[in-house]
Parts: sequence; structure tokens; C-alpha cells
Amino acid sequence: MIKIGTRSSELALWQANTVARQLENLGHSTKIIKIDSIGDQVLDKPLYELGVTGVFTKSLDIALINGDIDIAVHSLKDVPTKLPEGVIQAAVLKRGNYNDVLILKKDENFFENEIATIATGSLRRKAQWLHRYPKHNITGLRGNVNTRLQKLKDNPWDGAIFALAGLSRIKLLPNKDRHIKLDWMLPAPAQGAIMIAALKKNNNAVDACKELNDEETAVCVAIEREFLRVLEGGCTAPIGALATIKEEEVKFKGVLFSPDGKKKLEFSKVVLKDEIGDLGQFAANFILAKGGKNLMRETISIEKNTNVFSTKYLSKEQTLKLESKIGVAMNDFIAIKYNRVKPQILKKPLNNVIFTSKNALEALLYNYSSEDLNFENIYCVGRRTKRLIKTKLGIVAHVENSAEKLANYISKNLKEKEVTFFCGNKRREELPEILSKNNITVNEVETYKTVLTSEKIDPKYSGILFYSPSGVESFLKNNKTYNRIAFCIGETTATEARIHFETVIVSKLATVDGVIDSVNEYFNN
Repeated sequence: MIKIGTRSSELALWQANTVARQLENLGHSTKIIKIDSIGDQVLDKPLYELGVTGVFTKSLDIALINGDIDIAVHSLKDVPTKLPEGVIQAAVLKRGNYNDVLILKKDENFFENEIATIATGSLRRKAQWLHRYPKHNITGLRGNVNTRLQKLKDNPWDGAIFALAGLSRIKLLPNKDRHIKLDWMLPAPAQGAIMIAALKKNNNAVDACKELNDEETAVCVAIEREFLRVLEGGCTAPIGALATIKEEEVKFKGVLFSPDGKKKLEFSKVVLKDEIGDLGQFAANFILAKGGKNLMRETISIEKNTNVFSTKYLSKEQTLKLESKIGVAMNDFIAIKYNRVKPQILKKPLNNVIFTSKNALEALLYNYSSEDLNFENIYCVGRRTKRLIKTKLGIVAHVENSAEKLANYISKNLKEKEVTFFCGNKRREELPEILSKNNITVNEVETYKTVLTSEKIDPKYSGILFYSPSGVESFLKNNKTYNRIAFCIGETTATEARIHFETVIVSKLATVDGVIDSVNEYFNN
């Protein structure tokens, strides 16, 4: 059984079912599992204002790493150029139509007017349209294909821009008199291509997907994505790229615009198929040398006055709590992988157990029901952990806001001299050290592993939001502190951050909302 992860939109399910059919034709059994993303949840902002790469793929990446799915099916244009550690591109299906298309509200007559309104949530489409029609107005448009088509019906716009492949695949492309193929508009890198991601170590899934790979498509999208990677684009830059193969020749064209479409830098070249070399990288460096760096800076300037980066995904409500002048990007800098806890550990009643994080309890509950966990006295750190324990298990014997304080309390008040500590692989030393010094035996049970999954982030982000010491550790794998400010959820996280950051702000409340409040307060002073 190959478990296929996908977003739940009609187009995403079409893609996943296409992969499922092809795998089943090869003799494999499949199951489709739907997982939504932040890009599906936050629909009232353009993607470039979210400031996040991988808004449509991150949830599926986490499901892959946790083993909830075997493969993930993506529109390749949505996939960041750097995949998470351990995740690989297992296959690219034969590419569909790569063009954009204009869906008309009524007809083409609006082109005769000096002013018109076109809807798109893509900075790339916006820049290219304004380059060609500088007097037109562009309005934002987000949502899945069906939602965007409905918004076009409901609003007084003249047209809206879509990917032609998406509309065709789910049979929503209007009649010829209601759409215009935009063959002059350079598509997003890898537009029209479906990609399958898998864990590198999952040999069965990788081998199965290899048979679906279309070599010609893979060559073309690799050139386009390398062009994108070197330009450091993603959702926040107006970048287009297209590579095609005809007979033994590869034709490539790449472009970078200013956000308003007034400035354009272009590269095009035809090479023999066996002489591709570093074509994508060469093209990007050519554009950067010709003024591309300045255009990239112009793109950044359309964003917020102040930019911060959260080392975990924020909810829509949490994002909206930030002051309007503060832009936020986000990514999960740590992933949690649950361990299998041996049943014999839980067979006998455990008199005194300790949880210093929600993750440890959630890992246990992933393997066992609440009825299986026969604990008499439960000690924990943090209000969120306490709330989860009370919801799932019952009464908490005692709670503190730090592991050190909890260890000191237990040392003074516990009559028995043995505890069971459910923890992760990166647990801090204070609690077991203090308890051991007070002659209390600590039986550690590792219920989960913390996997560091950071990415290199732009120096423009002046504040970094941290929620655990592991988040700080993950950040430092690929980033420097520069003159950045560390906003920390609590004193334990702040202690780690102070080793590396000159300025550390600790939230008044040890919650995500507390961290957001500290960001707003700091930048309003």
C-alpha cells in the first residue's frame, strides 16, 4: 500500500488520482490522504504578503517526515527549490500545458477601453500584465480554482488570470469565446508539471515512482528551477522561466520584472541537449549582473516596513494580530517524529510521571488511548501541557513554568524516590540532574525525536520568533544572528538565545500570542 498525500482542492485531488491510477496500472495498491496547507487556509492576502515559501507543501512535508504518508503529490511550481532534509523529488510526470490563460468576464471588448481591471494573486502575472498594459488595474485574487472562478463571476472585473493546465485538468476551461491563451506571458518555473516527493530512505516508494518519471519534463523543469533558485525568488519575486526541447535542442527563456512591470530583464539561449551544463544558473547570474540585484531589492521594498520570521507556522488569527506595518514569514524549523513506546513500559501503573512538553504527551497519545495510560500523579511544565493533560488524562498534581522549578518542587515534596520522565531526544539536563542529586531515580522514556529543519533566510528579517531551544539550534544551522532580535516564548528558550543574540525579548506570557504581543510592543516603541 502506497499512501498518497495531497491537498484537498479539486485540482490537487485530480493530480493525486492521476498518480494513483498510474501506480495501480503498475500493480501497486494506493490510498489517498488529504492534508490541507496554510496556503489553503489564508486566502485574504497575496502569497507574496505571506512571505513564505512552500505555503502549499509544508504540511505534506511534515506528513512525509512523520511517516503518515509515503509520497506527496504537488504542483511543482508550488514546491520550494530546496527540499527538506531527507525528502527527494521521486518523479515528475509528463508536463501539461504550461501557459497562462485569461478568463473573460464577458468578452474581449474591454481591450478597447483605456482602463480595465484584471484579477490575479501572482506577482509574476501582475508584473507581466502591467508591462504590456500599463494603464490597467490589477486586483488580488486567491483561493482554489473553483473559488477564483466564482469570485470572477461575483465581481465587476474584466478578467482573471489562471494556469491553463489547472482549468483543463478539471474541465473548467470556458469556451473559446470566454478565454484567451496568454502565450506571450512567461510561466512560473515548472508550471504545468506534477511532482512526486518521497523520503529518500523509502526505497519501495522511490522505486515505484521512478517508473512514472518523464525524463524530458524533468530536464526542462530542472533548468527552470535552478534559474529560480539562483535568483532567490519564490512567491515574492516576478520571475518567469520556460525550457522546451525540440529534437536535440533545448530552448530556454528567463525573465525578471520589477513589481510594477516597468522594468524587465531577459535572458534567452538555445543549446544542444547534451550541452545543457549549468544553463539555469548561468542565465540567473547573467540577469543579476545586468541589474537583477536592484530589481530584487525593489520587490522586497513592496513588502512591510518591518519584517520578522517565525520559526513555526502561525495560524491565520495569530498572523493577523501583528501590527499592519509588520510583515511576517514563517516556516517550521523543527519537526516532531513520534517514537513507538514499548507496551511493557505502560503495563504497570506509574505512580509519578513528568511531562515537560506537549510533544511528549501527544506522542504517547499517538500510540495509545487515554485509557491505556494509567498514571497516578502527573507533574508538568507549562500551561499548554497542563491543559492537554487535564483534557486527556485528568488531574495534574503540580505544574511549574520551567523544568528547573518543577525539579526543585518534586525534590522537596515527593516521598517516593522514583519518577518516569517522558521526554524527547533533545531534552534539557536540568530536571534529571536536580532529581538525581536529590537521590530520586529518573526513568527516561524517549517518546519523540526533534528533527532540525531550518532554511537560510533573508537578512531583511530583523526579528526571529523562537518557541523552544531546539528552534534556536535549528536556526543557527543555516543562519547568522547579525543584528537580529530574538523574541522568545519563555526563559528556557531565552537562555539558549542569549548565547548567540545580543538582544533577546522574553514574552510576558509563555504562549505564541504572548510572543506576538512582544513583537508588536517592541516595534511600536
